[in-house]
Amino acid sequence: MELVRNDLFINRELSWLAFNQRVLAESLDAALPLFERLKFTAIFSANLDEFFMVRVAGLRQQLTSGVSEGAADGIPPSELLTLISDKTHELVGQQYQGWNAELRVGLGSAGLVLLDPSELSTEQKAAARLYFLSAVFPALTPLAVDPGHPFPHLRNKSLNVALRLRREARGRKKQPQGGTVLALVQVPSVLPRLVSLPAVSGQAFVLLEGLIAAHAVELFPGFTVLEAACFRVTRNWDLAVDEEESEDLVATVQEELRRRDRGAAVRLEIDSRASAELESELREAVSLEPADVYRCAGPLQINELTALADLDPRAELRAEPFTPAVPKAFKEADSVFEAFRAKDVLVHHPYESFDPVVRFIEEAAEDPNVLAIKQTLYRAGGDSKLVRALGRAAENGKQVAVLVEIKARFDEANNIAWARRLEESGVHVVYGLIGLKTHCKVALVVRRESSGIRRYVHLSTGNYNQATAKQYTDVSLFTARKEIAEDATALFNMLTGNSTAPQWKRLAVAPIDLRERVIGLIEREAEKAKKGEPSRIIAKMNALVDPPVIRALYRASQAGVEIDLMVRGICCLRPGVPGVSDHIRVTSVVDRFLEHSRIFAFGAADQAEVFISSADWMPRNFIRRVEVMFPVEDAAIRARLLNEVLALALRDNVKARRLQPNGSYLPAEATSPPLRSQQALLEIARGNAEPPRHDPSIRFTSGVRTA
Repeated sequence: MELVRNDLFINRELSWLAFNQRVLAESLDAALPLFERLKFTAIFSANLDEFFMVRVAGLRQQLTSGVSEGAADGIPPSELLTLISDKTHELVGQQYQGWNAELRVGLGSAGLVLLDPSELSTEQKAAARLYFLSAVFPALTPLAVDPGHPFPHLRNKSLNVALRLRREARGRKKQPQGGTVLALVQVPSVLPRLVSLPAVSGQAFVLLEGLIAAHAVELFPGFTVLEAACFRVTRNWDLAVDEEESEDLVATVQEELRRRDRGAAVRLEIDSRASAELESELREAVSLEPADVYRCAGPLQINELTALADLDPRAELRAEPFTPAVPKAFKEADSVFEAFRAKDVLVHHPYESFDPVVRFIEEAAEDPNVLAIKQTLYRAGGDSKLVRALGRAAENGKQVAVLVEIKARFDEANNIAWARRLEESGVHVVYGLIGLKTHCKVALVVRRESSGIRRYVHLSTGNYNQATAKQYTDVSLFTARKEIAEDATALFNMLTGNSTAPQWKRLAVAPIDLRERVIGLIEREAEKAKKGEPSRIIAKMNALVDPPVIRALYRASQAGVEIDLMVRGICCLRPGVPGVSDHIRVTSVVDRFLEHSRIFAFGAADQAEVFISSADWMPRNFIRRVEVMFPVEDAAIRARLLNEVLALALRDNVKARRLQPNGSYLPAEATSPPLRSQQALLEIARGNAEPPRHDPSIRFTSGVRTA
């Protein structure tokens, strides 16, 4: 059977929407604490923002450019945009239905009352008016829209209030009233969105945009306000950087950041109570079609309402707190280098602390025996201890080279600021290879010891970011193995010196040989299965999109290899197709932490080779990024990844969802006892549960499950 048929591939964008639907489902789960549910509805909205700014914007550009062919699934851009619109309207409707029926009601029951201006008491109206006149009114700029005042350019994702006005009759002779006029007021982002009001009990709030709409008459004296509605425009927010033609990449990216806000509109969100006339005026002003309008029966930019959680410390409203464990090796060692000089150490975030990673660079910065530090930075975050330590290392006279990826989407400005700060400290900052994003997460420390020069390496699936290390599940490996250290050195030489790639000893590196290595490992298992030898593939990642890898997995399934894929987000592989993917199962876990680790196991049971990688199985990771996959050579760590991290995820029957052949997801079959993999890992980290030593669910032989 041909493996190039369109119906063997699930569309990437529709698969992403199915992922965001699973995020939305968490916000509707009554078993979760209230603030957890609020968090998930916020994530759902933030995810949609990025989806429209990048993916939908890209499809629109394809349409404008005359592209009519689809991807591997064969859906052309015009049809796909319609499917996206239909599905997104359905999901947004579900979100606001859940907001009004459950979340807003739940917040009110908890004493956090969000009021519409029409619901205010006399006392609250007086307080709201006083606040408006004293703190809000001076910051507002009323904008009329008429032949002398063209429709203004609205910033991406900014909140605005649209008004339909009618001029009042004037003078003793009562000049006739004029026609309706459109006017706009931008909601100041510098003011708190939640406006506190007097309350008999608990806390009461009105949203800033509601306050502005209710007092709009103060901004337009001589007019009657016929209608007021909040709206928001989402724009194409991707950068277009020609690195080949750029003499100064930083300056080029900075210039594109300034232009970015001029991107074409791709979505209009508006209060569901707005009239058809007002909607039409706004839609035409930003050049959108009716299908691009999303009527929201509740607050726009709902992700900002997580600020409510910051105002209320009650533990019962949020997920149970936990303190990440410090791995034993780092607890007992006097120095971080001693902790893994003789034996590799694995750290599983966020269950285990990110502190050893910070400590690795901080100790290296101060250690007089450290000669050099080299590190990649993709998303360093805000207040980064790691970046400050790198600066101190350079100031202490060490050779410090840092690759800062300034094209990391939506972190460009932040990374440019860090790059400038590092350069001021004397760090040698580079920006990678032309045409490629450097996405691998590697740190190398060169140290002088009594036995000679030794190199210490940290490799990870996650970014060097203290904040996300508390929210994302990632694994990182500390090792002083000679061949991995030599490969890490060669990798940095390639990145900083643009040298020719070497013959890698342990690493597989994109875009050089990573895809070929992955396909080779899949094909090896297929050959084993054909010979009747034990074979098995377990792979955990964020996204599976790459057609050549998917076809290799299909061939392995046809050969009888049992394959379990744990794909958190996009999965274009279609499992359960007779004669093609009968032996493939796809699971997605959406829970308290964002599943982010990439772990791949090839081979049955104790013979499995295990790899960790910075890369998902997507064309961009294989072709347009510098990525690293590395083997786990320590037997104990390999067993931990197989029996604890992977096996627990496979056994999850609480938060796991199984991908069906039609592209939908269904809850995992409920079995007894219930197992929630993230909760089980938390209990192990707390010392309340023993880690599993062996799990039979990972033992397969030639497609036949054995105990």
